[in-house]
Amino acid sequence: MKKIGLAWQIFIGLLLGIAVGAAFYGNPEVAAYLQPIGDIFLRLIKMIVIPIVVSSLIVGVANVGDIKKLGKLGGKTILYFEIITTIAIVVGLLAANLFHPGTGVNMKTLEKTDIQAYVDTTHEVQSHSMIDTVVNIVPKNIFEALSTGNMLAIIFFSVMFGLGVAAIGEKGKVVLQFFQGTADAMFYVTNQIMKFAPFGVFALIGVTVSKFGVQSLIPLSKLVIVVYGTMVFFVVVVLGIVAKLVKVNLWHMIKILKDELVLAYSTASSETVLPKIMEKMEKFGCPKAITSFVIPTGYSFNLDGSTLYQALAAIFIAQLYGIDMPISQQISLLLVLMVTSKGIAGVPGVSFVVLLATLGTVGIPVEGLAFIAGIDRILDMARTAVNVVGNSLAAVVMSKWEGQYNEEKATQYVNEVVKSA
Repeated sequence: MKKIGLAWQIFIGLLLGIAVGAAFYGNPEVAAYLQPIGDIFLRLIKMIVIPIVVSSLIVGVANVGDIKKLGKLGGKTILYFEIITTIAIVVGLLAANLFHPGTGVNMKTLEKTDIQAYVDTTHEVQSHSMIDTVVNIVPKNIFEALSTGNMLAIIFFSVMFGLGVAAIGEKGKVVLQFFQGTADAMFYVTNQIMKFAPFGVFALIGVTVSKFGVQSLIPLSKLVIVVYGTMVFFVVVVLGIVAKLVKVNLWHMIKILKDELVLAYSTASSETVLPKIMEKMEKFGCPKAITSFVIPTGYSFNLDGSTLYQALAAIFIAQLYGIDMPISQQISLLLVLMVTSKGIAGVPGVSFVVLLATLGTVGIPVEGLAFIAGIDRILDMARTAVNVVGNSLAAVVMSKWEGQYNEEKATQYVNEVVKSA
């Protein structure tokens, strides 16, 4: 009998979690038993993410050893991220205007959820200016950055350290071997942790469904359908066009990442798949220096699914309150989202925090978010999967742009995946 693949194991865990959560809806004991399992899985992932990013980036940068090349790569990467996320915002605005998910929804039938925790986080974020964000990329204490998971500061330090290792030549070889060994060991640990993924997914989705129930989706079903439909459109059409322009088969890439996409969707966390995406995109022909820089940076600057959702949700809330949003106001919304959606990926509930920081500036009632907070987990699952596809494709685009994509290696890896499927 053929062994069940990881993607199917996770999917079965997802279905069982939904069934258990629905069966024990409103029972707090379910969360008491399942939440620790989900928390252990998420902690295992958080435990390995930073060592993998640091070690991979130091090895990749040290092997390049050229600050001009890295500066050029960084500039191109940020430019590409800005273009794609802006297109995502425009697609979200167009979908909301075309399908009107908030028009005709009776607010009396909707259940409000407490969003005070998000409000408190938003005040912290708003107290930092754009200049503060840029300054904070440079860590004053690397150990503090590592302990708080400040990804941009960690990337900055790793790049500088990698350049230092390259600059000292022969003396740096021992250091390079240490970090290469660390990366290899952590990827092994990642593969072991992934065996626990189906249980983590089962617990996390079970807790969510037991708290909010499946019935909470019914009044907002049009919003859910529009969000999911728009996400599919963005991946198939927008990212499909980008893939075609760089002559890469998007379907092959999605097939390679099927385990990671199911896991990211089920847990609503991009972080859970970061190590495996870096590993697989390297096998897919992208050099280590590019994957280890582009993918972690994308977690702060290239959240395609999140920015698309933020634009769509903002217009949904305006429609819910019967507020007319003229083109000029929607352009203002686009410009504000282009700024507020960058650099705060480490903040819990990032999409909600960005929306809270944005809505008030364009005259939309922020309390409207309380109506969709209950189903946010379902919407978060979709936007997380899109974020994963977008960041994976970004690594390929940058590799092609730099002329370092290994076509032969990619073809060989695709053939291996197809044979084993």
